[in-house]
Amino acid sequence: MLQTRVTRPRRIALIGLAGAVAVSLSACAESERGPDAGGGEGQTGGTLVFGAAGAPSNFDPFFASDGETFRVTRQIYEGLVGITPGTADLEPELATEWTPSPDGLNWTFKLRTGVTFHDGTPFNADAVCKNFERWYNQTGAGATAALSYYWIENFGGFSDGKQPSLYKSCTAKDESTVELALTRFTARFPTMLSQSAFAIQSPTAMEKYKADDVKAQGDSFIFSEYARSHPTGTGPFKFVSYDEANGTIELARNDAYYGDKAKLDKLIFRVIPDETARKQALEAGDIDGYDLPSPADWASLKEGGYNLMIRDPFNILYLGITQKNNDALKELKVRQALAYAIDRETLVKSVLPEGAEVAKQFYPPTVVGYANDVMEYPHDPAKAKQLLAEAGYENLKVKFWWPTQVSRPYMPNPQSIFGAIQEDLQAAGITVEPVSKPWAGGYVDDVEVARAELFLLGWTGDYNSPDNFIGTFFGTTENQFWTSGSPWAEDLATAIDAADATVDNGERDAKYQDINRKLMAEYLPAIPISHSPPAIVVSSKVQGLVPSPLTQEEFGPVSVTS
Repeated sequence: MLQTRVTRPRRIALIGLAGAVAVSLSACAESERGPDAGGGEGQTGGTLVFGAAGAPSNFDPFFASDGETFRVTRQIYEGLVGITPGTADLEPELATEWTPSPDGLNWTFKLRTGVTFHDGTPFNADAVCKNFERWYNQTGAGATAALSYYWIENFGGFSDGKQPSLYKSCTAKDESTVELALTRFTARFPTMLSQSAFAIQSPTAMEKYKADDVKAQGDSFIFSEYARSHPTGTGPFKFVSYDEANGTIELARNDAYYGDKAKLDKLIFRVIPDETARKQALEAGDIDGYDLPSPADWASLKEGGYNLMIRDPFNILYLGITQKNNDALKELKVRQALAYAIDRETLVKSVLPEGAEVAKQFYPPTVVGYANDVMEYPHDPAKAKQLLAEAGYENLKVKFWWPTQVSRPYMPNPQSIFGAIQEDLQAAGITVEPVSKPWAGGYVDDVEVARAELFLLGWTGDYNSPDNFIGTFFGTTENQFWTSGSPWAEDLATAIDAADATVDNGERDAKYQDINRKLMAEYLPAIPISHSPPAIVVSSKVQGLVPSPLTQEEFGPVSVTS
C-alpha cells in the first residue's frame, strides 16, 4: 500500500502519557464499563488533595501535551476508547465496540447511549463528528505543533491540505453509530485515540465559550474562555474552579455519570513544583499523595506508613549519539565500542530504582515486534578498545551532555546515571568532556539542534505501539539529531512506515522484529540503557488508586477514609 509519510514534530521535552494495545483488524471490542461494571471498595464522600508538579497549560486536552494538564483533564473527559486500569490494554470507553473494513480504511464505532456531557448536552454520533471536524479544521495558532501536537503526530495535516492527513471524514450513521474514514491504513488506529488529547468534548460548551479562540502571544498562548474556565466532558468529575494564584484546581463528582459514580465529593490538585516540598506536604497531611517520588525517598516513605506503588516500566532510557559533529561517531564500530563499554547491569542495580531492567532494544518487551534475538552488547571494555583500534579511534574523545534540574520516570537521577556511564567510558580508554545544562535551560535545545555528541534522553510510551517508540525516534529524516547524515537513515524511516502500513498482524510483527535486529546490529543510532519503573505515593487513608504503567491514573474509584 502506498504510504504518505507524516512529518512528525519533535517532542523530546515532553513525557508521553496515554497508551493502549492495538485491536486486530478482525476483532471488535465490547464494553465492560457501565452501571454494573463494579467499583473499588471504600468510603464514599470526602476530598482528596493530590500534589501536582506543575500547573496545567489549559483545560482543553486537544491543545495540551503535558502530563500535569492530562492528569486533570483525564478525570473530566473520556475518549471513544480508553485504557484498562493498571495495564496498557485498550478497552471501550464512550464507544462500546468498533469494527474495521477489510482494508482498515473505514472504522465503525458503536456508541454508548444515555450519556450526557456535564452541561446536559447529549453525547451522540453528531457530537463525535463535531469533535473530529473541529480538530481537522484548526487554523492559525491552533494548527501549530505547539498546540496541536498530538493531532500532527498521529493524523498529520489539517483541512488546508498543506500536509497529508490520515483523517478523511466522520459520518454519523445514526444517533449511536459513527463511521471514521482514513486516507491510509495504520496499525496505530484506533489505539492512538486512547490518548487524552482525543477526548470528546461538549460541542455546545465549545461553541458557547469559543473553544478555538486561541492566540499566540510571544512564546506563549492566550487560551479561550472554554479552555480556562468551562471544560466540559462526560467523565466522573466536573470542573469547578482553578485558583491560579494559589495553584489549586477543584473538581467535583459528576452525579449524572452513566457508570459507577466517583466516590469522592471533591478532587483537588494543588500545584507544588518542588519534589521535596511535595514530600513534606504529604508528611504534614496537607496533601494525600503525589507522583514520581524520588527513588531515594522510597524506603523512608514506606517506613513512614505511606502507600508507595511502583508501576510496571513502560519507558526507555538511552544514550543518544549525534553523528553530525564528530566523525568518529559516524563509524558503526565506534558506536558499538560505546555499547560494550557501558556496564548496564551494574548501572541498573546500583543507580536505578527497584524493578528497573536492562534495555536490549528501543522499547519494552511488552510492545509488539520485540525481537528476542537482537545483537546484544554485554559489558566488555577489552572488546570496546579493540573496536576503537580497528576503527582508528583508539584515542576517542567525546563531549557528553547530561541534564540538571530534571527528573524523568526513565531518568530519576541524571547526575548519577551520567557519572556511572562516564566512569565506564573512561575505563575503556575514552576521554569524556562533561557538559551539563538545565533541562529547560539549554539542554533540550542543544540536543534538538544536534549540538550534543553523547546525551541522555528517553521516552515514556504514549500508547502500546512500536511506532510510538521507534517511529517517534527514527521515523523521519527531518530535523533528526540521531541519524543526521547517516546513509541508512532513509531506509530505516521507510521500513518503519512500511511496517506501520502492513495490515496483517503476523507480517507486521515480523517487520518490526527485523527493524529491531537491524537497529541493534547494523545501525545502532543510540544505545538502549534501561526501563525504569516510576512510583506514585499516597497516604494510607487513600484506597482504590490503581497505578498505571502509562502514568494514567483514574481517580473515580478512589476513596479516602476518615
